[in-house]
Amino acid sequence: MTTQHRTAARRVRTIAAAALVTVLAVTTAACQSSGKPNAAPPAAGASKPGVDVKDIQNTLAKVSSWTADDWSDWASKNGFKPEDLEKIKSFWDGKKLSGAQGVKVDKPDTKQFPSIADVVFPKTIPAKAQPHPYSADSAVVGKIYFESPEGGMVCSGTVVSDPSHPGKSNLVWTAAHCVHGGKNADYYQKLIFVPGYNKSGASSNGKVKSATREQRAPMGVWAARSLYVMPQWTTQKEGHTGSAISQFDFAVIRVASEDGSSRSLEETVGGSVPIWFGAQPGEIASASSWGYPAGPPFDGEELEHCDSTLKPTPFVFDSSRPPMLAIGCDMTGGSSGGGWFTKRDGKTMLFSDNSFGDDTWMAGPNLGSDAKKMFDAFLQAK
Repeated sequence: MTTQHRTAARRVRTIAAAALVTVLAVTTAACQSSGKPNAAPPAAGASKPGVDVKDIQNTLAKVSSWTADDWSDWASKNGFKPEDLEKIKSFWDGKKLSGAQGVKVDKPDTKQFPSIADVVFPKTIPAKAQPHPYSADSAVVGKIYFESPEGGMVCSGTVVSDPSHPGKSNLVWTAAHCVHGGKNADYYQKLIFVPGYNKSGASSNGKVKSATREQRAPMGVWAARSLYVMPQWTTQKEGHTGSAISQFDFAVIRVASEDGSSRSLEETVGGSVPIWFGAQPGEIASASSWGYPAGPPFDGEELEHCDSTLKPTPFVFDSSRPPMLAIGCDMTGGSSGGGWFTKRDGKTMLFSDNSFGDDTWMAGPNLGSDAKKMFDAFLQAK
């Protein structure tokens, strides 16, 4: 990805002017528009969809009406299969943690999506590094590592609250492109979450090679045991290039400590962030995007955040889906999947995650009714 000079004085840009869009899995970004998106259509009919793989195209239109049983059926036929904890633990040694990278993707095709050809994006907001040591409030953000066909890669994620287990959540929210490769691909392997990565600053200032695994992962390593993405993500548009499928670019993961501890992730970290489903763009007075950007000029060792005092700008690729949201931000690859936070009634809430963009703006999906139904079904899954 082309790294441009960081400056808060950059002029508003359009998609056509963007030099390159990069997946946040290692080259992050996001989008925004000044136009108002069309409202999402009403949920599909109440008829129970058949989730047989052979009939997948017919069932996708009915996902909005799926019950928890339908989601369970889908997961049993198309879901993530967890790997052995010991194999995951032995795989991610210090060398692999240091060498994880990401991939680049093409910028959005304005001919295919004319609705965004004239979108005006916000001015850049320079990312700020969170001071060490990280408190529980910021240590809820961590790094996600996974093995893809291209090798080891990194994303970011957030410890989110579990209404079914108050105070004892083992849930992580991230981007779908951080867990699954899209159409004609599969779930990534060796998925782990490292909360509060480099909390003390032991691997800062070029000391990553000398820092121990324990110093970089002071609150342990947590392996994925189950996860959900929207079925559309697994069957539409291969890869992640900033398109209509990005409006479903979110995932929830249930993790377990690789050392077998019964202590929950939330108890270990010291907190979690509730999810604000259905937040309307006009209700969000300000937004902060968090993550571990790894592309230049960042090195992936610092927890960074872009703090916008403006409302996120909504825009759409597909007007039948909840909109994308955009803020100014110069974070790069590796920040993909990191949480977007705002205040609601005085409480910090997560309302989106880093999806795509360039190094001047960041886009994240609006977590509407489909995201809420997916989350609720995940909580009920056995």
